[in-house]
Amino acid sequence: QVQLVESGGGLVQAGGSLSLSCAASGRTFGSYAMGWFRQAPGKEREFVAAISWSGRNTYYADSVKGRFTISRDNAKTTVYLQMNSLKPEDTAVYYCAADPAPFNTIVVVSHQYDYWGQGTQVTVSS
Repeated sequence: QVQLVESGGGLVQAGGSLSLSCAASGRTFGSYAMGWFRQAPGKEREFVAAISWSGRNTYYADSVKGRFTISRDNAKTTVYLQMNSLKPEDTAVYYCAADPAPFNTIVVVSHQYDYWGQGTQVTVSS
């Protein structure tokens, strides 16, 4: 079992920045590929970014590419999402997820993830 707890959400003006964290506990964090997803009101959950458990490989949704950066610190068992140049359409609940994928594997499909956090609200005002 892996427990995930997100933090760092909040209210920010358009053009601003936020940094989300996802702290993991339980089984060996370094064995898990990690991802960030988001869900806006009335919409389906969508992929945002993913990182392999080695940290070597990352992948982003087109909508956030160049603005968001995913990273991880396996020693601290934490994955991060740095969000810059935020837009009102980035408003959503952001979730982190973990999957026991091989070394450099990226996981972008939500149903492949075994563990999910409770989510943190990000609101971007115009």
